[in-house]
Amino acid sequence: MDISLTPRQTVEELDKYIIGQNKAKRAVAIALRNRWRRQRLSEELRDEVLPKNIIMIGPTGVGKTEIARRLARLVQAPFLKIEASKFTEVGYVGRDVDSIVRDLTEIGINMVKSEMSEQVKEKAAAMAEDRLLDVLLPPIRTSPGFETPTTEQEEQHSTTREKLRHQLREGKLDNRTVELETKEKVMPFGIVSNVGLEEIEMNLKDMLGGLLPEKSRRRKLKVPDALRVLVQEEAAKLIDMDKVTREALARVEQSGIVFLDEIDKIAGRETHGPDVSREGVQRDLLPIVEGSTVTTKYGPVRTDHILFIAAGAFHVSKPSDLIPELQGRFPIRVELDSLGKAEFVRILTEPQNALIKQQVALLATENVTLRFAQDAIEEIAAIAAQVNERTENIGARRLHTIMERLLDEISFDAPEKQGSMVDINAAYVRERMEDVLKSEDLSRYIL
Repeated sequence: MDISLTPRQTVEELDKYIIGQNKAKRAVAIALRNRWRRQRLSEELRDEVLPKNIIMIGPTGVGKTEIARRLARLVQAPFLKIEASKFTEVGYVGRDVDSIVRDLTEIGINMVKSEMSEQVKEKAAAMAEDRLLDVLLPPIRTSPGFETPTTEQEEQHSTTREKLRHQLREGKLDNRTVELETKEKVMPFGIVSNVGLEEIEMNLKDMLGGLLPEKSRRRKLKVPDALRVLVQEEAAKLIDMDKVTREALARVEQSGIVFLDEIDKIAGRETHGPDVSREGVQRDLLPIVEGSTVTTKYGPVRTDHILFIAAGAFHVSKPSDLIPELQGRFPIRVELDSLGKAEFVRILTEPQNALIKQQVALLATENVTLRFAQDAIEEIAAIAAQVNERTENIGARRLHTIMERLLDEISFDAPEKQGSMVDINAAYVRERMEDVLKSEDLSRYIL
């Protein structure tokens, strides 16, 4: 895991996907670098340095979630995005806050497991190929009661097997169906519950592990699917799960990132009555954010050094409406800017995953060449900014709805127009969007 990027390098990497919002990028880049600095401290001091959690304040669609998600992907850290409004006070029906850490641990386990699967992929593929060839051409029996195969028979069997191996690698056997025997754990009893039924059953399967009986199941699969199943089985045998668990727990504790969205929904004046109180949810979140030990099925996880990035629009409430203890655990406040026409033009063209690039690539699969004139891009950006002002401001997400509306006809007719070239200019954009923009009521529903 590489967290040795300097703050400047981190911002440059984020710039490839997110336009503007330099204050927020700088804040997360510094938080990331502080983790790297902490790893180089003496052991006594290392435990004393706590992460500087961040609150991002800004309307929807300006890049809050994307900044946190790209940051986690950049350093291959376990990352969980969760809405604060999902949680409820202890004693009410709903998710308890400990599930944040359990979910993050599960993500960490899957991440390390997939990394280790990649390391043993070649060996697992070779073993899976041999198992599949045994199904396609069963080995010669040599048990008592059967004639001992002659050297000629063995040579013939070996030659046939190598021919099959060659055909398998060239894809000539892809249409053949084979019968595989797979094993899976079965629950010898059912569970009657109205909450989290699948989760309870999965947790019990993991806890009881080797105690549960294995049930063999015969499945008919096409050769490529059978090979995929066998590769997974062989990779699972080669992976040391104790090592996976140790590595994953260390990664979650030292570099885990939790993105708490809609934090503003649990801030505000205290409500009285039978409803779940917002302050109650904040008090339940507090131990996790300030550092506690949560028991998971893989072992205890300390949350002291997990980085929490909270975000909210704060239209009605303010960060100061959070309880003082929780405010103190989020020392860094960053305000994100609203997006206008200039930013929309850049969003449409500059990032590596820019909307224009996506649409051009999608239609290229149908052999249709799509070309956007600069005046068309500026017109799309102007319309997005105008609709955001007139109706609800949903930031850059408005571009998605406008692009879908704009390319609706082209996308529908693309299979019949293979080999053609479509030029989109400002006049075409105005023509397609004219009806919707005339009626404010219509634009509320369509855009």
